[in-house]
Amino acid sequence: MRTEGKKKLTRQEEFMRQHRRHHHQIALWRIIVFVLFLALWELSADLHWIDSFFFSSPSRVAACFVKQIRTNSMLSHIGVTLFETIVSFLLVLLISLVASTLLWYSRKLSEVLEPYLVVLNSLPKSALAPLFIVWLGTGATTIIVAGISVAVFGSIISFYTGFRQVDEEKITLIYTLGGGRRDVFTKVVLPGSVPILLSTAKVNIGLALVGVIIGEFLAARRGLGYLIIYGSQVFKLDMVITSIIVLCVIALLFYKSIQIIEHQIKIRFKM
Repeated sequence: MRTEGKKKLTRQEEFMRQHRRHHHQIALWRIIVFVLFLALWELSADLHWIDSFFFSSPSRVAACFVKQIRTNSMLSHIGVTLFETIVSFLLVLLISLVASTLLWYSRKLSEVLEPYLVVLNSLPKSALAPLFIVWLGTGATTIIVAGISVAVFGSIISFYTGFRQVDEEKITLIYTLGGGRRDVFTKVVLPGSVPILLSTAKVNIGLALVGVIIGEFLAARRGLGYLIIYGSQVFKLDMVITSIIVLCVIALLFYKSIQIIEHQIKIRFKM
C-alpha cells in the first residue's frame, strides 16, 4: 500500500512538474514574440521601411513615456482612467448580479425583458455617448456611465444564462428536502454559476475599459482617452501610440488580476 501511495505521489509530482514546465515555456515564447516584434519595429523605423513620424518606434515611445512620467502628466492620466474603469466594472457586476437574480426569480419578467436586453446589447455604445453628455454633462459621471453601458447588458444576459444552466437535479433535491426558492438560489444556483460569473467578469473588465475610453474621447479633459484624442489633433503621434501601449498594459493587468482571483477561488472551493 505504501509503495502504491508513493507511486501515485510520484506521478502527481511528475504531472505538476510537466504542468509548470509547459506554462514556463508558453511564458518564454510570449516574451520572445514580444521582443522580436519590438526589434522588428525599431529596425523598420531605423531603416526607413516605415515613417517613424506616423508609426513611431519603441525608442521614441519610451522617450515619450519617460518625459511624461517626469512631468507627472502620464501618472495623472493613468490614475483617472484606472479609477473610472474600476468603478464602472464594480457597478456592472453589482447591476448585473441584481438584475439577473430578479430575472431568475420571475420567469414572466425575464420573458418580457429578454428581447429588450438583446436589442440594447446589440446597439453600438459609441452612439449613446453623445446622449450621455447631453443628459449628464461632461465629467467623470458621464464616463463611468459610458463604461457601464458597454458591458452591463451582455453581462446580465450571461449571468442569467448561467443561472438557468444549473443542474436541475440539484434544484429538485433542494425542493425535496423542504427548501424554498431562496434556498435553491443561495445553495445551488449562485454557487453553481461561479465559473460563468468569473469568466464573464474577465470579459467585463475589458469592456468597461473600452467604454471609459469612448467616454474620455468625447467628455474628458483627463485620462488616456483624452491623451489619444489630443495627441491625434496636434499630430503628437508618439503620445498617441504611447497611450495605446499603456492601455494594453492596463488591460493585461486587469485580466491577470481577475485570472488570479479566479484561480484562488477554484483552489479554495476545489472547482
